[in-house]
Parts: sequence; structure tokens; C-alpha cells
Amino acid sequence: MIGIILLILAGIAYYGLSPLWRTITLDESMPDSTTAVILARPIVATTAHPASGTVSLLQRDTEVFLRYENFKTINGPDLKVYLSTDLEATEFVDLGPLKATDGNVNYSVPPGTDLSKYRYALVWCEQFGVLFNSADLQP
Repeated sequence: MIGIILLILAGIAYYGLSPLWRTITLDESMPDSTTAVILARPIVATTAHPASGTVSLLQRDTEVFLRYENFKTINGPDLKVYLSTDLEATEFVDLGPLKATDGNVNYSVPPGTDLSKYRYALVWCEQFGVLFNSADLQP
């Protein structure tokens, strides 16, 4: 009986915690030729959370989106992508949960967002209030 309980607990721990170390790969298609690159900046990792790649702001007609290219980072609990005024995410636009830890990923920027107001693109752990990586969006 104890063995069955331990087996169940081990299964719950594995499937509950595996997203913390599992790599999630996504390769969303590149924008078409009508898409203009507003800017592209390298991703800056933090000491505890390695990351690499490029963050770009792209515009197609009236749609603007943030694109992570050749992105590699570690996974974590409750990760979100933000446009933020600072590295502490005191004022931000939530672009949604982190879709992948590896690959090319697009996030739509809400219409009417004043991009000049937001200096950084952040991957932020909402649960613990920790910065995973950033990119400076100022030209």
C-alpha cells in the first residue's frame, strides 16, 4: 500500500514539476514580405537564468508583434512575456504566457500600445516576481 502511494506521489511530482526543466520548442513562421522590422535587439540573460537569441518588434499593416528569434532559455513556473517601462516590471503590458523555451515565437502587441513608453521586453516569473531575461527596446 505504501509503495502504491509513493508511486502515485512520484508520478504527480514528475508530471507536475517536469515543465520546470522540459524544453518547449516552437517555430512560428516568419512574417511575410509585407512585414517591416522596427528594431531587433539581443536578449540579455540574468545570472541564474541563461538565455540567448534576439527580440524584434515587427509591423505588418496595423498589427505590431514582438518576435523571439533563435530563442533559448530555461523553463520556469508561471512565465509571462511583458513590455515594461523598467526591469522590475512595475508598469507593463502583459503579452501572455511564455509559449516556448526554444525556437521562434511571436506575441501580438495590443492595438494602441504606445511602444515609445515601454523600454524592455521581459520574460518574467509572475509567481516569484523574478526576471528571467530581457531585451532593451530603445534605439
